[in-house]
Amino acid sequence: MAMEQPESAGASSRDTAATCYWHPEAETGLSCSRCGKNICTNCLVQAPVGLRCRECGKAQPMPTYDVRPPHYLKAIAAALLLAVAGVVLWVILDLMLQSLGGLGSVSAMLAAPFGYGVGEAISRVLNRKRDALLAMIAAGVVLVAFLVKQFFSPYPFGIWDIFFVAAGCYLAWQRLRR
Repeated sequence: MAMEQPESAGASSRDTAATCYWHPEAETGLSCSRCGKNICTNCLVQAPVGLRCRECGKAQPMPTYDVRPPHYLKAIAAALLLAVAGVVLWVILDLMLQSLGGLGSVSAMLAAPFGYGVGEAISRVLNRKRDALLAMIAAGVVLVAFLVKQFFSPYPFGIWDIFFVAAGCYLAWQRLRR
C-alpha cells in the first residue's frame, strides 16, 4: 500500500523557496559566499573564491593606485621642497664649477640622478602610491628646477643639457607611473 502525500505539502515547499535579495520574484538556490544573501543568476558575480552578490563582488582598487586629493597635495608640497633643494644645489654646483674653470655641462649630468631621487622621494612620501598625475608632478619638478637653475647659471643652455634633463624627467616619471 502506497502512502499518499497531501497536496498541500508540495505547495508549502514552493512557498518557502529562497528568492533573490534584489529580485524577490526570482526563485534561487544560490547565495553569496561572503554575506550569505540569496542571489539570482542575474545578480551573481563570479569571484575566485565563489559566487558573490553585487555588494561583495565589487572590484576594489589596489591601494597602490588608489590616489586621493590629499595625496596630490602631499605630492605638490614634496615637489616644491625638492624643486627648491634642487635649484639651490645646482646653483652652488654651477658656481663651484665656474671657479674651477668652466665645466658647465657637468652640472646638467646631475639631472638624471636628481630625477630618480625626486621620483623615489615622492613615492616614499605617499607610501609608494602610483598615478599618472603623480608621475607628471615628479617630471615637472626636474624640468622646473633645471629651468630656474638656468636663470642663475653662468653657462649657456646646450644640447647635452636637453638630453640630461629629458633623462631626469623620464626617470622621475618612471618611478611613479601607473
